[in-house]
Amino acid sequence: MTLQRTLRHLMSAAVLGCAVTLPAFAQGLFSPAILVNDGVITNYEIKQRTLLLSIIQSLGSSEKLAREQLIEDRLKMSAATAVGISLTEEGVVEGISEFAARADMKGPEFLAALKQEGVDKETFVDYVRVGLTWRGLIQAKFGGRITIDEAEIDRALAANSGGLRVLMSEIIIPIDPKTEDQVMELAGQISALRSTKAFSDAAKKFSAAPTRSVGGQIKWLPISELPPALRDVIFELSPGEVTEPVRLPNGKAIALFQLRGIEEIAQKAPKFAAIEYATMYLPGGRTPETLAQAAGIIARVDTCDDLYAEALGQAPEVLVREAQAPADIPRDIAAELATLDKHEISTKLTRSNGQSLMVLMLCSRTAAVNEDVSREAVAAALRDQRLGSFARSFLAELRSDAIIIEK
Repeated sequence: MTLQRTLRHLMSAAVLGCAVTLPAFAQGLFSPAILVNDGVITNYEIKQRTLLLSIIQSLGSSEKLAREQLIEDRLKMSAATAVGISLTEEGVVEGISEFAARADMKGPEFLAALKQEGVDKETFVDYVRVGLTWRGLIQAKFGGRITIDEAEIDRALAANSGGLRVLMSEIIIPIDPKTEDQVMELAGQISALRSTKAFSDAAKKFSAAPTRSVGGQIKWLPISELPPALRDVIFELSPGEVTEPVRLPNGKAIALFQLRGIEEIAQKAPKFAAIEYATMYLPGGRTPETLAQAAGIIARVDTCDDLYAEALGQAPEVLVREAQAPADIPRDIAAELATLDKHEISTKLTRSNGQSLMVLMLCSRTAAVNEDVSREAVAAALRDQRLGSFARSFLAELRSDAIIIEK
């Protein structure tokens, strides 16, 4: 009998004035474990969420994580209900199908697979419903406040920062149904370690990874090379702390990681895939009259697009705008562009043996790592980042205002 049906049964019995007697284990399983404002989280829900997380996320699960998620779920759904936001059943079905597609399965097939592992359908439906409802609430509440302008996209495309790197140690322990209880108990003890020597000794004794011989030690790694989910967990650690047990994707082993150090990588000289610039040619070279004409253009234009109005009615070769790889740009132009910020203008160069003044304007730079990224994709990513920041702040606010009592 699922939790929902059990609660309905209890309510019906109470209305009818009937005495209901449950087995002792059921009373404990369905009894309140956490009170969140006026809501209740039962031991059964915690057990189900823990099991679900162990199946659907590569970072494994823990009862602590399940409890935290369920508390946040109650806060999220309460906030959505307060402003009348809810998810239709069609939306739930679509969400389940999208989730199942990640495992190359259909929705019903995925639910059946979860059922075989002991996860009730209602547990997964609630998980999907909360996620999609919260997304809708955040979009409705904060979406109108977010505007991504062209300058932000340009900065993101030109970004080429050094970032961070981490120094970690690892322990990989094989696991199977017969040894799971013992391994998880051992992993729990290891995750409580705070000494690098103790973790190293445990790695030499229990780890099956090639790093076992060196106490599980891994060389410095750029944080960007870690899987996103593990990256988030590592960011929350202080040196010496150990992650919760991480179930590896193949399900045949668990891993624990200890953070030994974190430092900023010095920013490298930026490498650009393309530089877009415009050149406008004025007859007369560096005569006072031509320089005055160039000064007038500089005063009137703000962007490369504005130059078209200045060249209106003149021969096409008067204004040339192009994007080139740095190696393909004439050396003197490349050197001058290196001194300019976006939409800045230089009038230091000439052509035709000094008879033609070059008005050189930098339009944009595209970092090598971003050369295949569309502006639309960058804008969407920036918007998601901004929404994520709003969501975290709003959830923290909800939590600070909530009454949470753990049994």
